Amino acid sequence: QVQLVESGGGLVQAGGSLRLSCAASGRTFSSYFMAWFRQAPGKEREFVARIRWSTGSTLYADFVKGRFIISRDNAKNTAYLQMNSLKPEDTAVYYCAAKQLFTSEYSYWGQGTQVTVSS
Repeated sequence: QVQLVESGGGLVQAGGSLRLSCAASGRTFSSYFMAWFRQAPGKEREFVARIRWSTGSTLYADFVKGRFIISRDNAKNTAYLQMNSLKPEDTAVYYCAAKQLFTSEYSYWGQGTQVTVSS
């Protein structure tokens, strides 16, 4: 059974940084993408970034390019989202998700962690 557990959210001032963690368990993720999504109040959930577990190749939403960095630690089975130069509009619940390569839908989701950026 796959489990994804996020941590690292909190309250930060605009311009500050946070690092989110996603601890993954239940299987080997070498054939998976790990991703971060976010959902702000009253808005739809949106894609933030993803990483291919085996190669480390990454993809980012335009609105986080140059500010956020997704990474993973194979030994710890953990994915990270380093968030820099945070803006109030980055305030949202951030979710970790996983899907197998060559599938369209993310099958596994964490419970989410709240990130609040004050102006």
